[in-house]
Amino acid sequence: MAADTRRRAVIGIAVLVVVVGAVLGVAVIDSRHGSAASVTATPPSAQTVAVKRMDLSNGQSFGGTLGFGAPQAVKGAGSGVVTKLPKIGDVAAQGKALYWVNDKPVPVFFGDTPLFRKLDGPTVKGADVAVVAQNLKALGYSVGILPKDPQETAFTPAVAAALKKWEKNAGLDDTGTLDVGQVLVLAGPMRVNSVTAQLGDPVAGDLLTVTSTQKVVTMPVDATEVGQIKTGAAVTIIRPDNKTVTAKVTAISTTVDGGDKQQNTGPPKLNVTVTPDDPSTLSDLDAASVQVQVTTSVHKGVLAVPVGALVALREGGYAVQTVDGKYHAVQTGMFANGMVEISGDGVAEGLKVVTTS
Repeated sequence: MAADTRRRAVIGIAVLVVVVGAVLGVAVIDSRHGSAASVTATPPSAQTVAVKRMDLSNGQSFGGTLGFGAPQAVKGAGSGVVTKLPKIGDVAAQGKALYWVNDKPVPVFFGDTPLFRKLDGPTVKGADVAVVAQNLKALGYSVGILPKDPQETAFTPAVAAALKKWEKNAGLDDTGTLDVGQVLVLAGPMRVNSVTAQLGDPVAGDLLTVTSTQKVVTMPVDATEVGQIKTGAAVTIIRPDNKTVTAKVTAISTTVDGGDKQQNTGPPKLNVTVTPDDPSTLSDLDAASVQVQVTTSVHKGVLAVPVGALVALREGGYAVQTVDGKYHAVQTGMFANGMVEISGDGVAEGLKVVTTS
């Protein structure tokens, strides 16, 4: 087989490998070579390139949905009826009312422990007291020195006095005490995604759903493939207009979605959350279908040549041809972006090899 014919055959094989690799997420060939071929009569008429040392990487593209992330339900507590509700798109801000019960505002505090009992005396201590005290402090009220351990935070007279001042300013009865349902505790600023309750409904029930205030991409990934994606990994979002946006993986869910339950098809999936590095790059889009490119495999500092430099040997394996007409048998590694990783005797950075145009 002539060198140029064999080279064309290799290119066809390499293209097939790259296509298959794009589907599987890996484009790697481990092929043991035979002995090097003898010197040919005349090198084919083709251009030459130098063997380069470089990083090669492969990746996958996943479909995702741009939005504000997965919504979470907000339930009311205590007694009374709902008399005012927020609008979709409103933001739950620290110390500000999100909804009203019996014509009284229910403000938002930030924290990780909801109010589950009445705070009314110095003997009451715990994480819920710490949430109230920390929010009052953040809002500019003096609560005294707080212990480092939230469980040791007590509802001291200083905290009660600060609470009384805040209640008056917030439009609540300034009792200096706080009962279940009088404030809503959220993890941080949230955007109202939907309103499920109606005016006049009992407050003790589902009221609304909230999401993050920052736009993110939610990307469902097969549970068998999610292991190659790491939190903090740099990825690229491809917008509907094909502009690219740098981003990072910020969360990987641990709850498996069983696929299409009605059709009983599709593998189990996990939701991966991707957050843009610069939120303004997506500010003109409220919701959209996007693609996310994820690097799944990287070979650093390897020797590589264009795929067109490979020649198939009769005895099996591959070789590269130098300008003096000799063939040097090589082992191939990763194929990526038209380049192929190679290694073998006599193969070094800067070596000039023949390649197709």
